[in-house]
Amino acid sequence: MSSDPVVLEIVPGSPADVAGLQVGDEVVAVNGVQPSDVIEYQQLVDDPDPVLVVRRRGAERTVGIGKGAGIPLGLRLDSSIFDRVQTCDNHCEFCFIYQLPPGMRKSLYLKDDDYRLSFLYGNFTTLTRFTELDLARVVEERLGPLYVSIHATDPAIRADMLRNPRGATSLRWLRALLDHGITVHGQIVLCPGINDGAVLERTFAEMLTRYDSLASVGIVPLGLSRFNTERRLRVHSPDEARRDLETVHFWQERALDRLGRRMFFASDELYLRAGWAVPPSSHYEGFPQHENGIGMVRGLYDELDRLEGRASGEAPVVTGEWRHVPAAPAEGYRAPRTTRPARPVDGPGPVVLVTGEYGAAALRPVMPRLEALANRTMRILEVRNEFFGGNTAVAGLLVGADLERALRRDDRPAGRYLLPDVALSGDRFLDDVALDEVAAAAKAPLVAVEATARGILEAVA
Repeated sequence: MSSDPVVLEIVPGSPADVAGLQVGDEVVAVNGVQPSDVIEYQQLVDDPDPVLVVRRRGAERTVGIGKGAGIPLGLRLDSSIFDRVQTCDNHCEFCFIYQLPPGMRKSLYLKDDDYRLSFLYGNFTTLTRFTELDLARVVEERLGPLYVSIHATDPAIRADMLRNPRGATSLRWLRALLDHGITVHGQIVLCPGINDGAVLERTFAEMLTRYDSLASVGIVPLGLSRFNTERRLRVHSPDEARRDLETVHFWQERALDRLGRRMFFASDELYLRAGWAVPPSSHYEGFPQHENGIGMVRGLYDELDRLEGRASGEAPVVTGEWRHVPAAPAEGYRAPRTTRPARPVDGPGPVVLVTGEYGAAALRPVMPRLEALANRTMRILEVRNEFFGGNTAVAGLLVGADLERALRRDDRPAGRYLLPDVALSGDRFLDDVALDEVAAAAKAPLVAVEATARGILEAVA
């Protein structure tokens, strides 16, 4: 819903602070303009000496702020979209939101298809609600990179998968974005028996000929929960995962020959499902879709190499431009995690890494290396996601109820439990259980840590 943004934080000594702005002020207008989103707001306040109209305790006041052009105002807002979020009018059978149980937080059921959230946070959009006006703004303001869900280039199949007739024509916007030099990353959610096999081959072929300026294309398997009601959806078998990986690898080589880059990248989940080792870091070409679950395992292994002094390099870059827009808040799964105690008291026993099934599969081969770096014995507590069920096995979808149950059942020695913070938003899990409630079920201190090798080692130190 449309609302004026609220000041969430003010940097002490900043122009906003000196001018007397306060946390809780509602920003009504900047230089006489009511901005529609944080992107427009940031452009307005980048001007010298902006004039803001704010609402404080129901009364509006005008505040002039003295500063130079491009000098940060020094505040952060509580939202990124001030008018209405462009919601999704597709009805994709594989959409995970349709597979959520009732009674969860209302925000989890919001389906957005907003190019602004794609630009800011790396959300994927289908472009079915994209317009000429949107294109004009994206091109004029160079709002890229954007992230586009493609799934199939065959118009009929794409429309069928999106359950929206506009799915057959909306890739014209993808062509227009690429023609105007906007960086776009694509995604294919791979559904066995629907857009794999010959359909996937055609999609790859057409991307290489019609959309060859796509920066990258991620191939991820659909996720199914036990609440799925779509009869034709099913999980990849190991053999199907292997066949799909063979197809991806074949077209990677075709792209490498034609474009000098691989273009197509399969998710870690496909490799784990197939029982194949993940490729070396050079195959990921800078990890353009790391946060889409593509290259995370290799990124962890590379990080261990760096910590052991056996390799150099940088960690993958965080997706989205919100980091470069000073007023933009960290939203959704980027929301601030709970703070962890600096020095929790250990019980007798090893450090226990609590994670999901895929996290456990990625960690097992490198446990001796982690133990050597930490100079501490460790073990893994693999938690099955019974709340969502199906093939839901990533650490980020672990919920409090399953964690409590696993911790109560754990009868082996434990000195400290380390939990990946990606399962949390603030201090709460997806099922709205608080971290403290889960910690009470553990026989040793439970600490939420950054889901990286360094995060694990720092929590052990």
